[in-house]
Amino acid sequence: MRAVCLQHVPFEGPAAFAKALATRGVSLDSYLVPKGGLPQDAGDLLIVMGGPMSVNDPDPWISEETAFIRSVLQANKPVIGVCLGSQFMAKALGATVRSGKALEIGMTQVCLTDGGKSDPVFRDCPETFDVFEWHGEIFDLPEACVPLAGSDIAPLQAFRYGERAYGLLFHLEMEVGGIDSLCRECAPDVTKAGLTAPTVQDHCLAAASATPSLG
Repeated sequence: MRAVCLQHVPFEGPAAFAKALATRGVSLDSYLVPKGGLPQDAGDLLIVMGGPMSVNDPDPWISEETAFIRSVLQANKPVIGVCLGSQFMAKALGATVRSGKALEIGMTQVCLTDGGKSDPVFRDCPETFDVFEWHGEIFDLPEACVPLAGSDIAPLQAFRYGERAYGLLFHLEMEVGGIDSLCRECAPDVTKAGLTAPTVQDHCLAAASATPSLG
């Protein structure tokens, strides 16, 4: 099997997803879309990563990527969209992506919906659990999608389209090095949220040591 990863900045890569795929013998091809463009195909699994831009920005590559993701979803291929990637999925499926009432940065508690409790992927998760977040925009539920989880700031944190496409506003792939990179590369977000990099990092480490892995 072959997975294809769409990246938008070098410091938001597939991280733990890449390791999980490697242990299963799945090859992974990554594309930095804003600089190198889109791949010719989506492989057997498409992973769409995060980034500090907005899917509502006017850059031509954004509309091109939205159309590419829409075609993959319509072909019923497996897709995982993370943060910006989930916003791309929502927009590709016709939903509105807009600013949330506040930034969500660091560890956040999300709660499963009834759909999440019966979902093949999420049903083994606790009813409430902590995830790593870094976003300012949220989205409405796209048509024909199942809501899976939500939080106080973002009522829709995860959704499923069809049987094999998942949009996750949070970062299940994030590792310690990725958190450090985000704190460094997106420092204005930390300040705007009223936080400090050490606070974000320490909170994440404490949560990781206290919570069993969701992988």
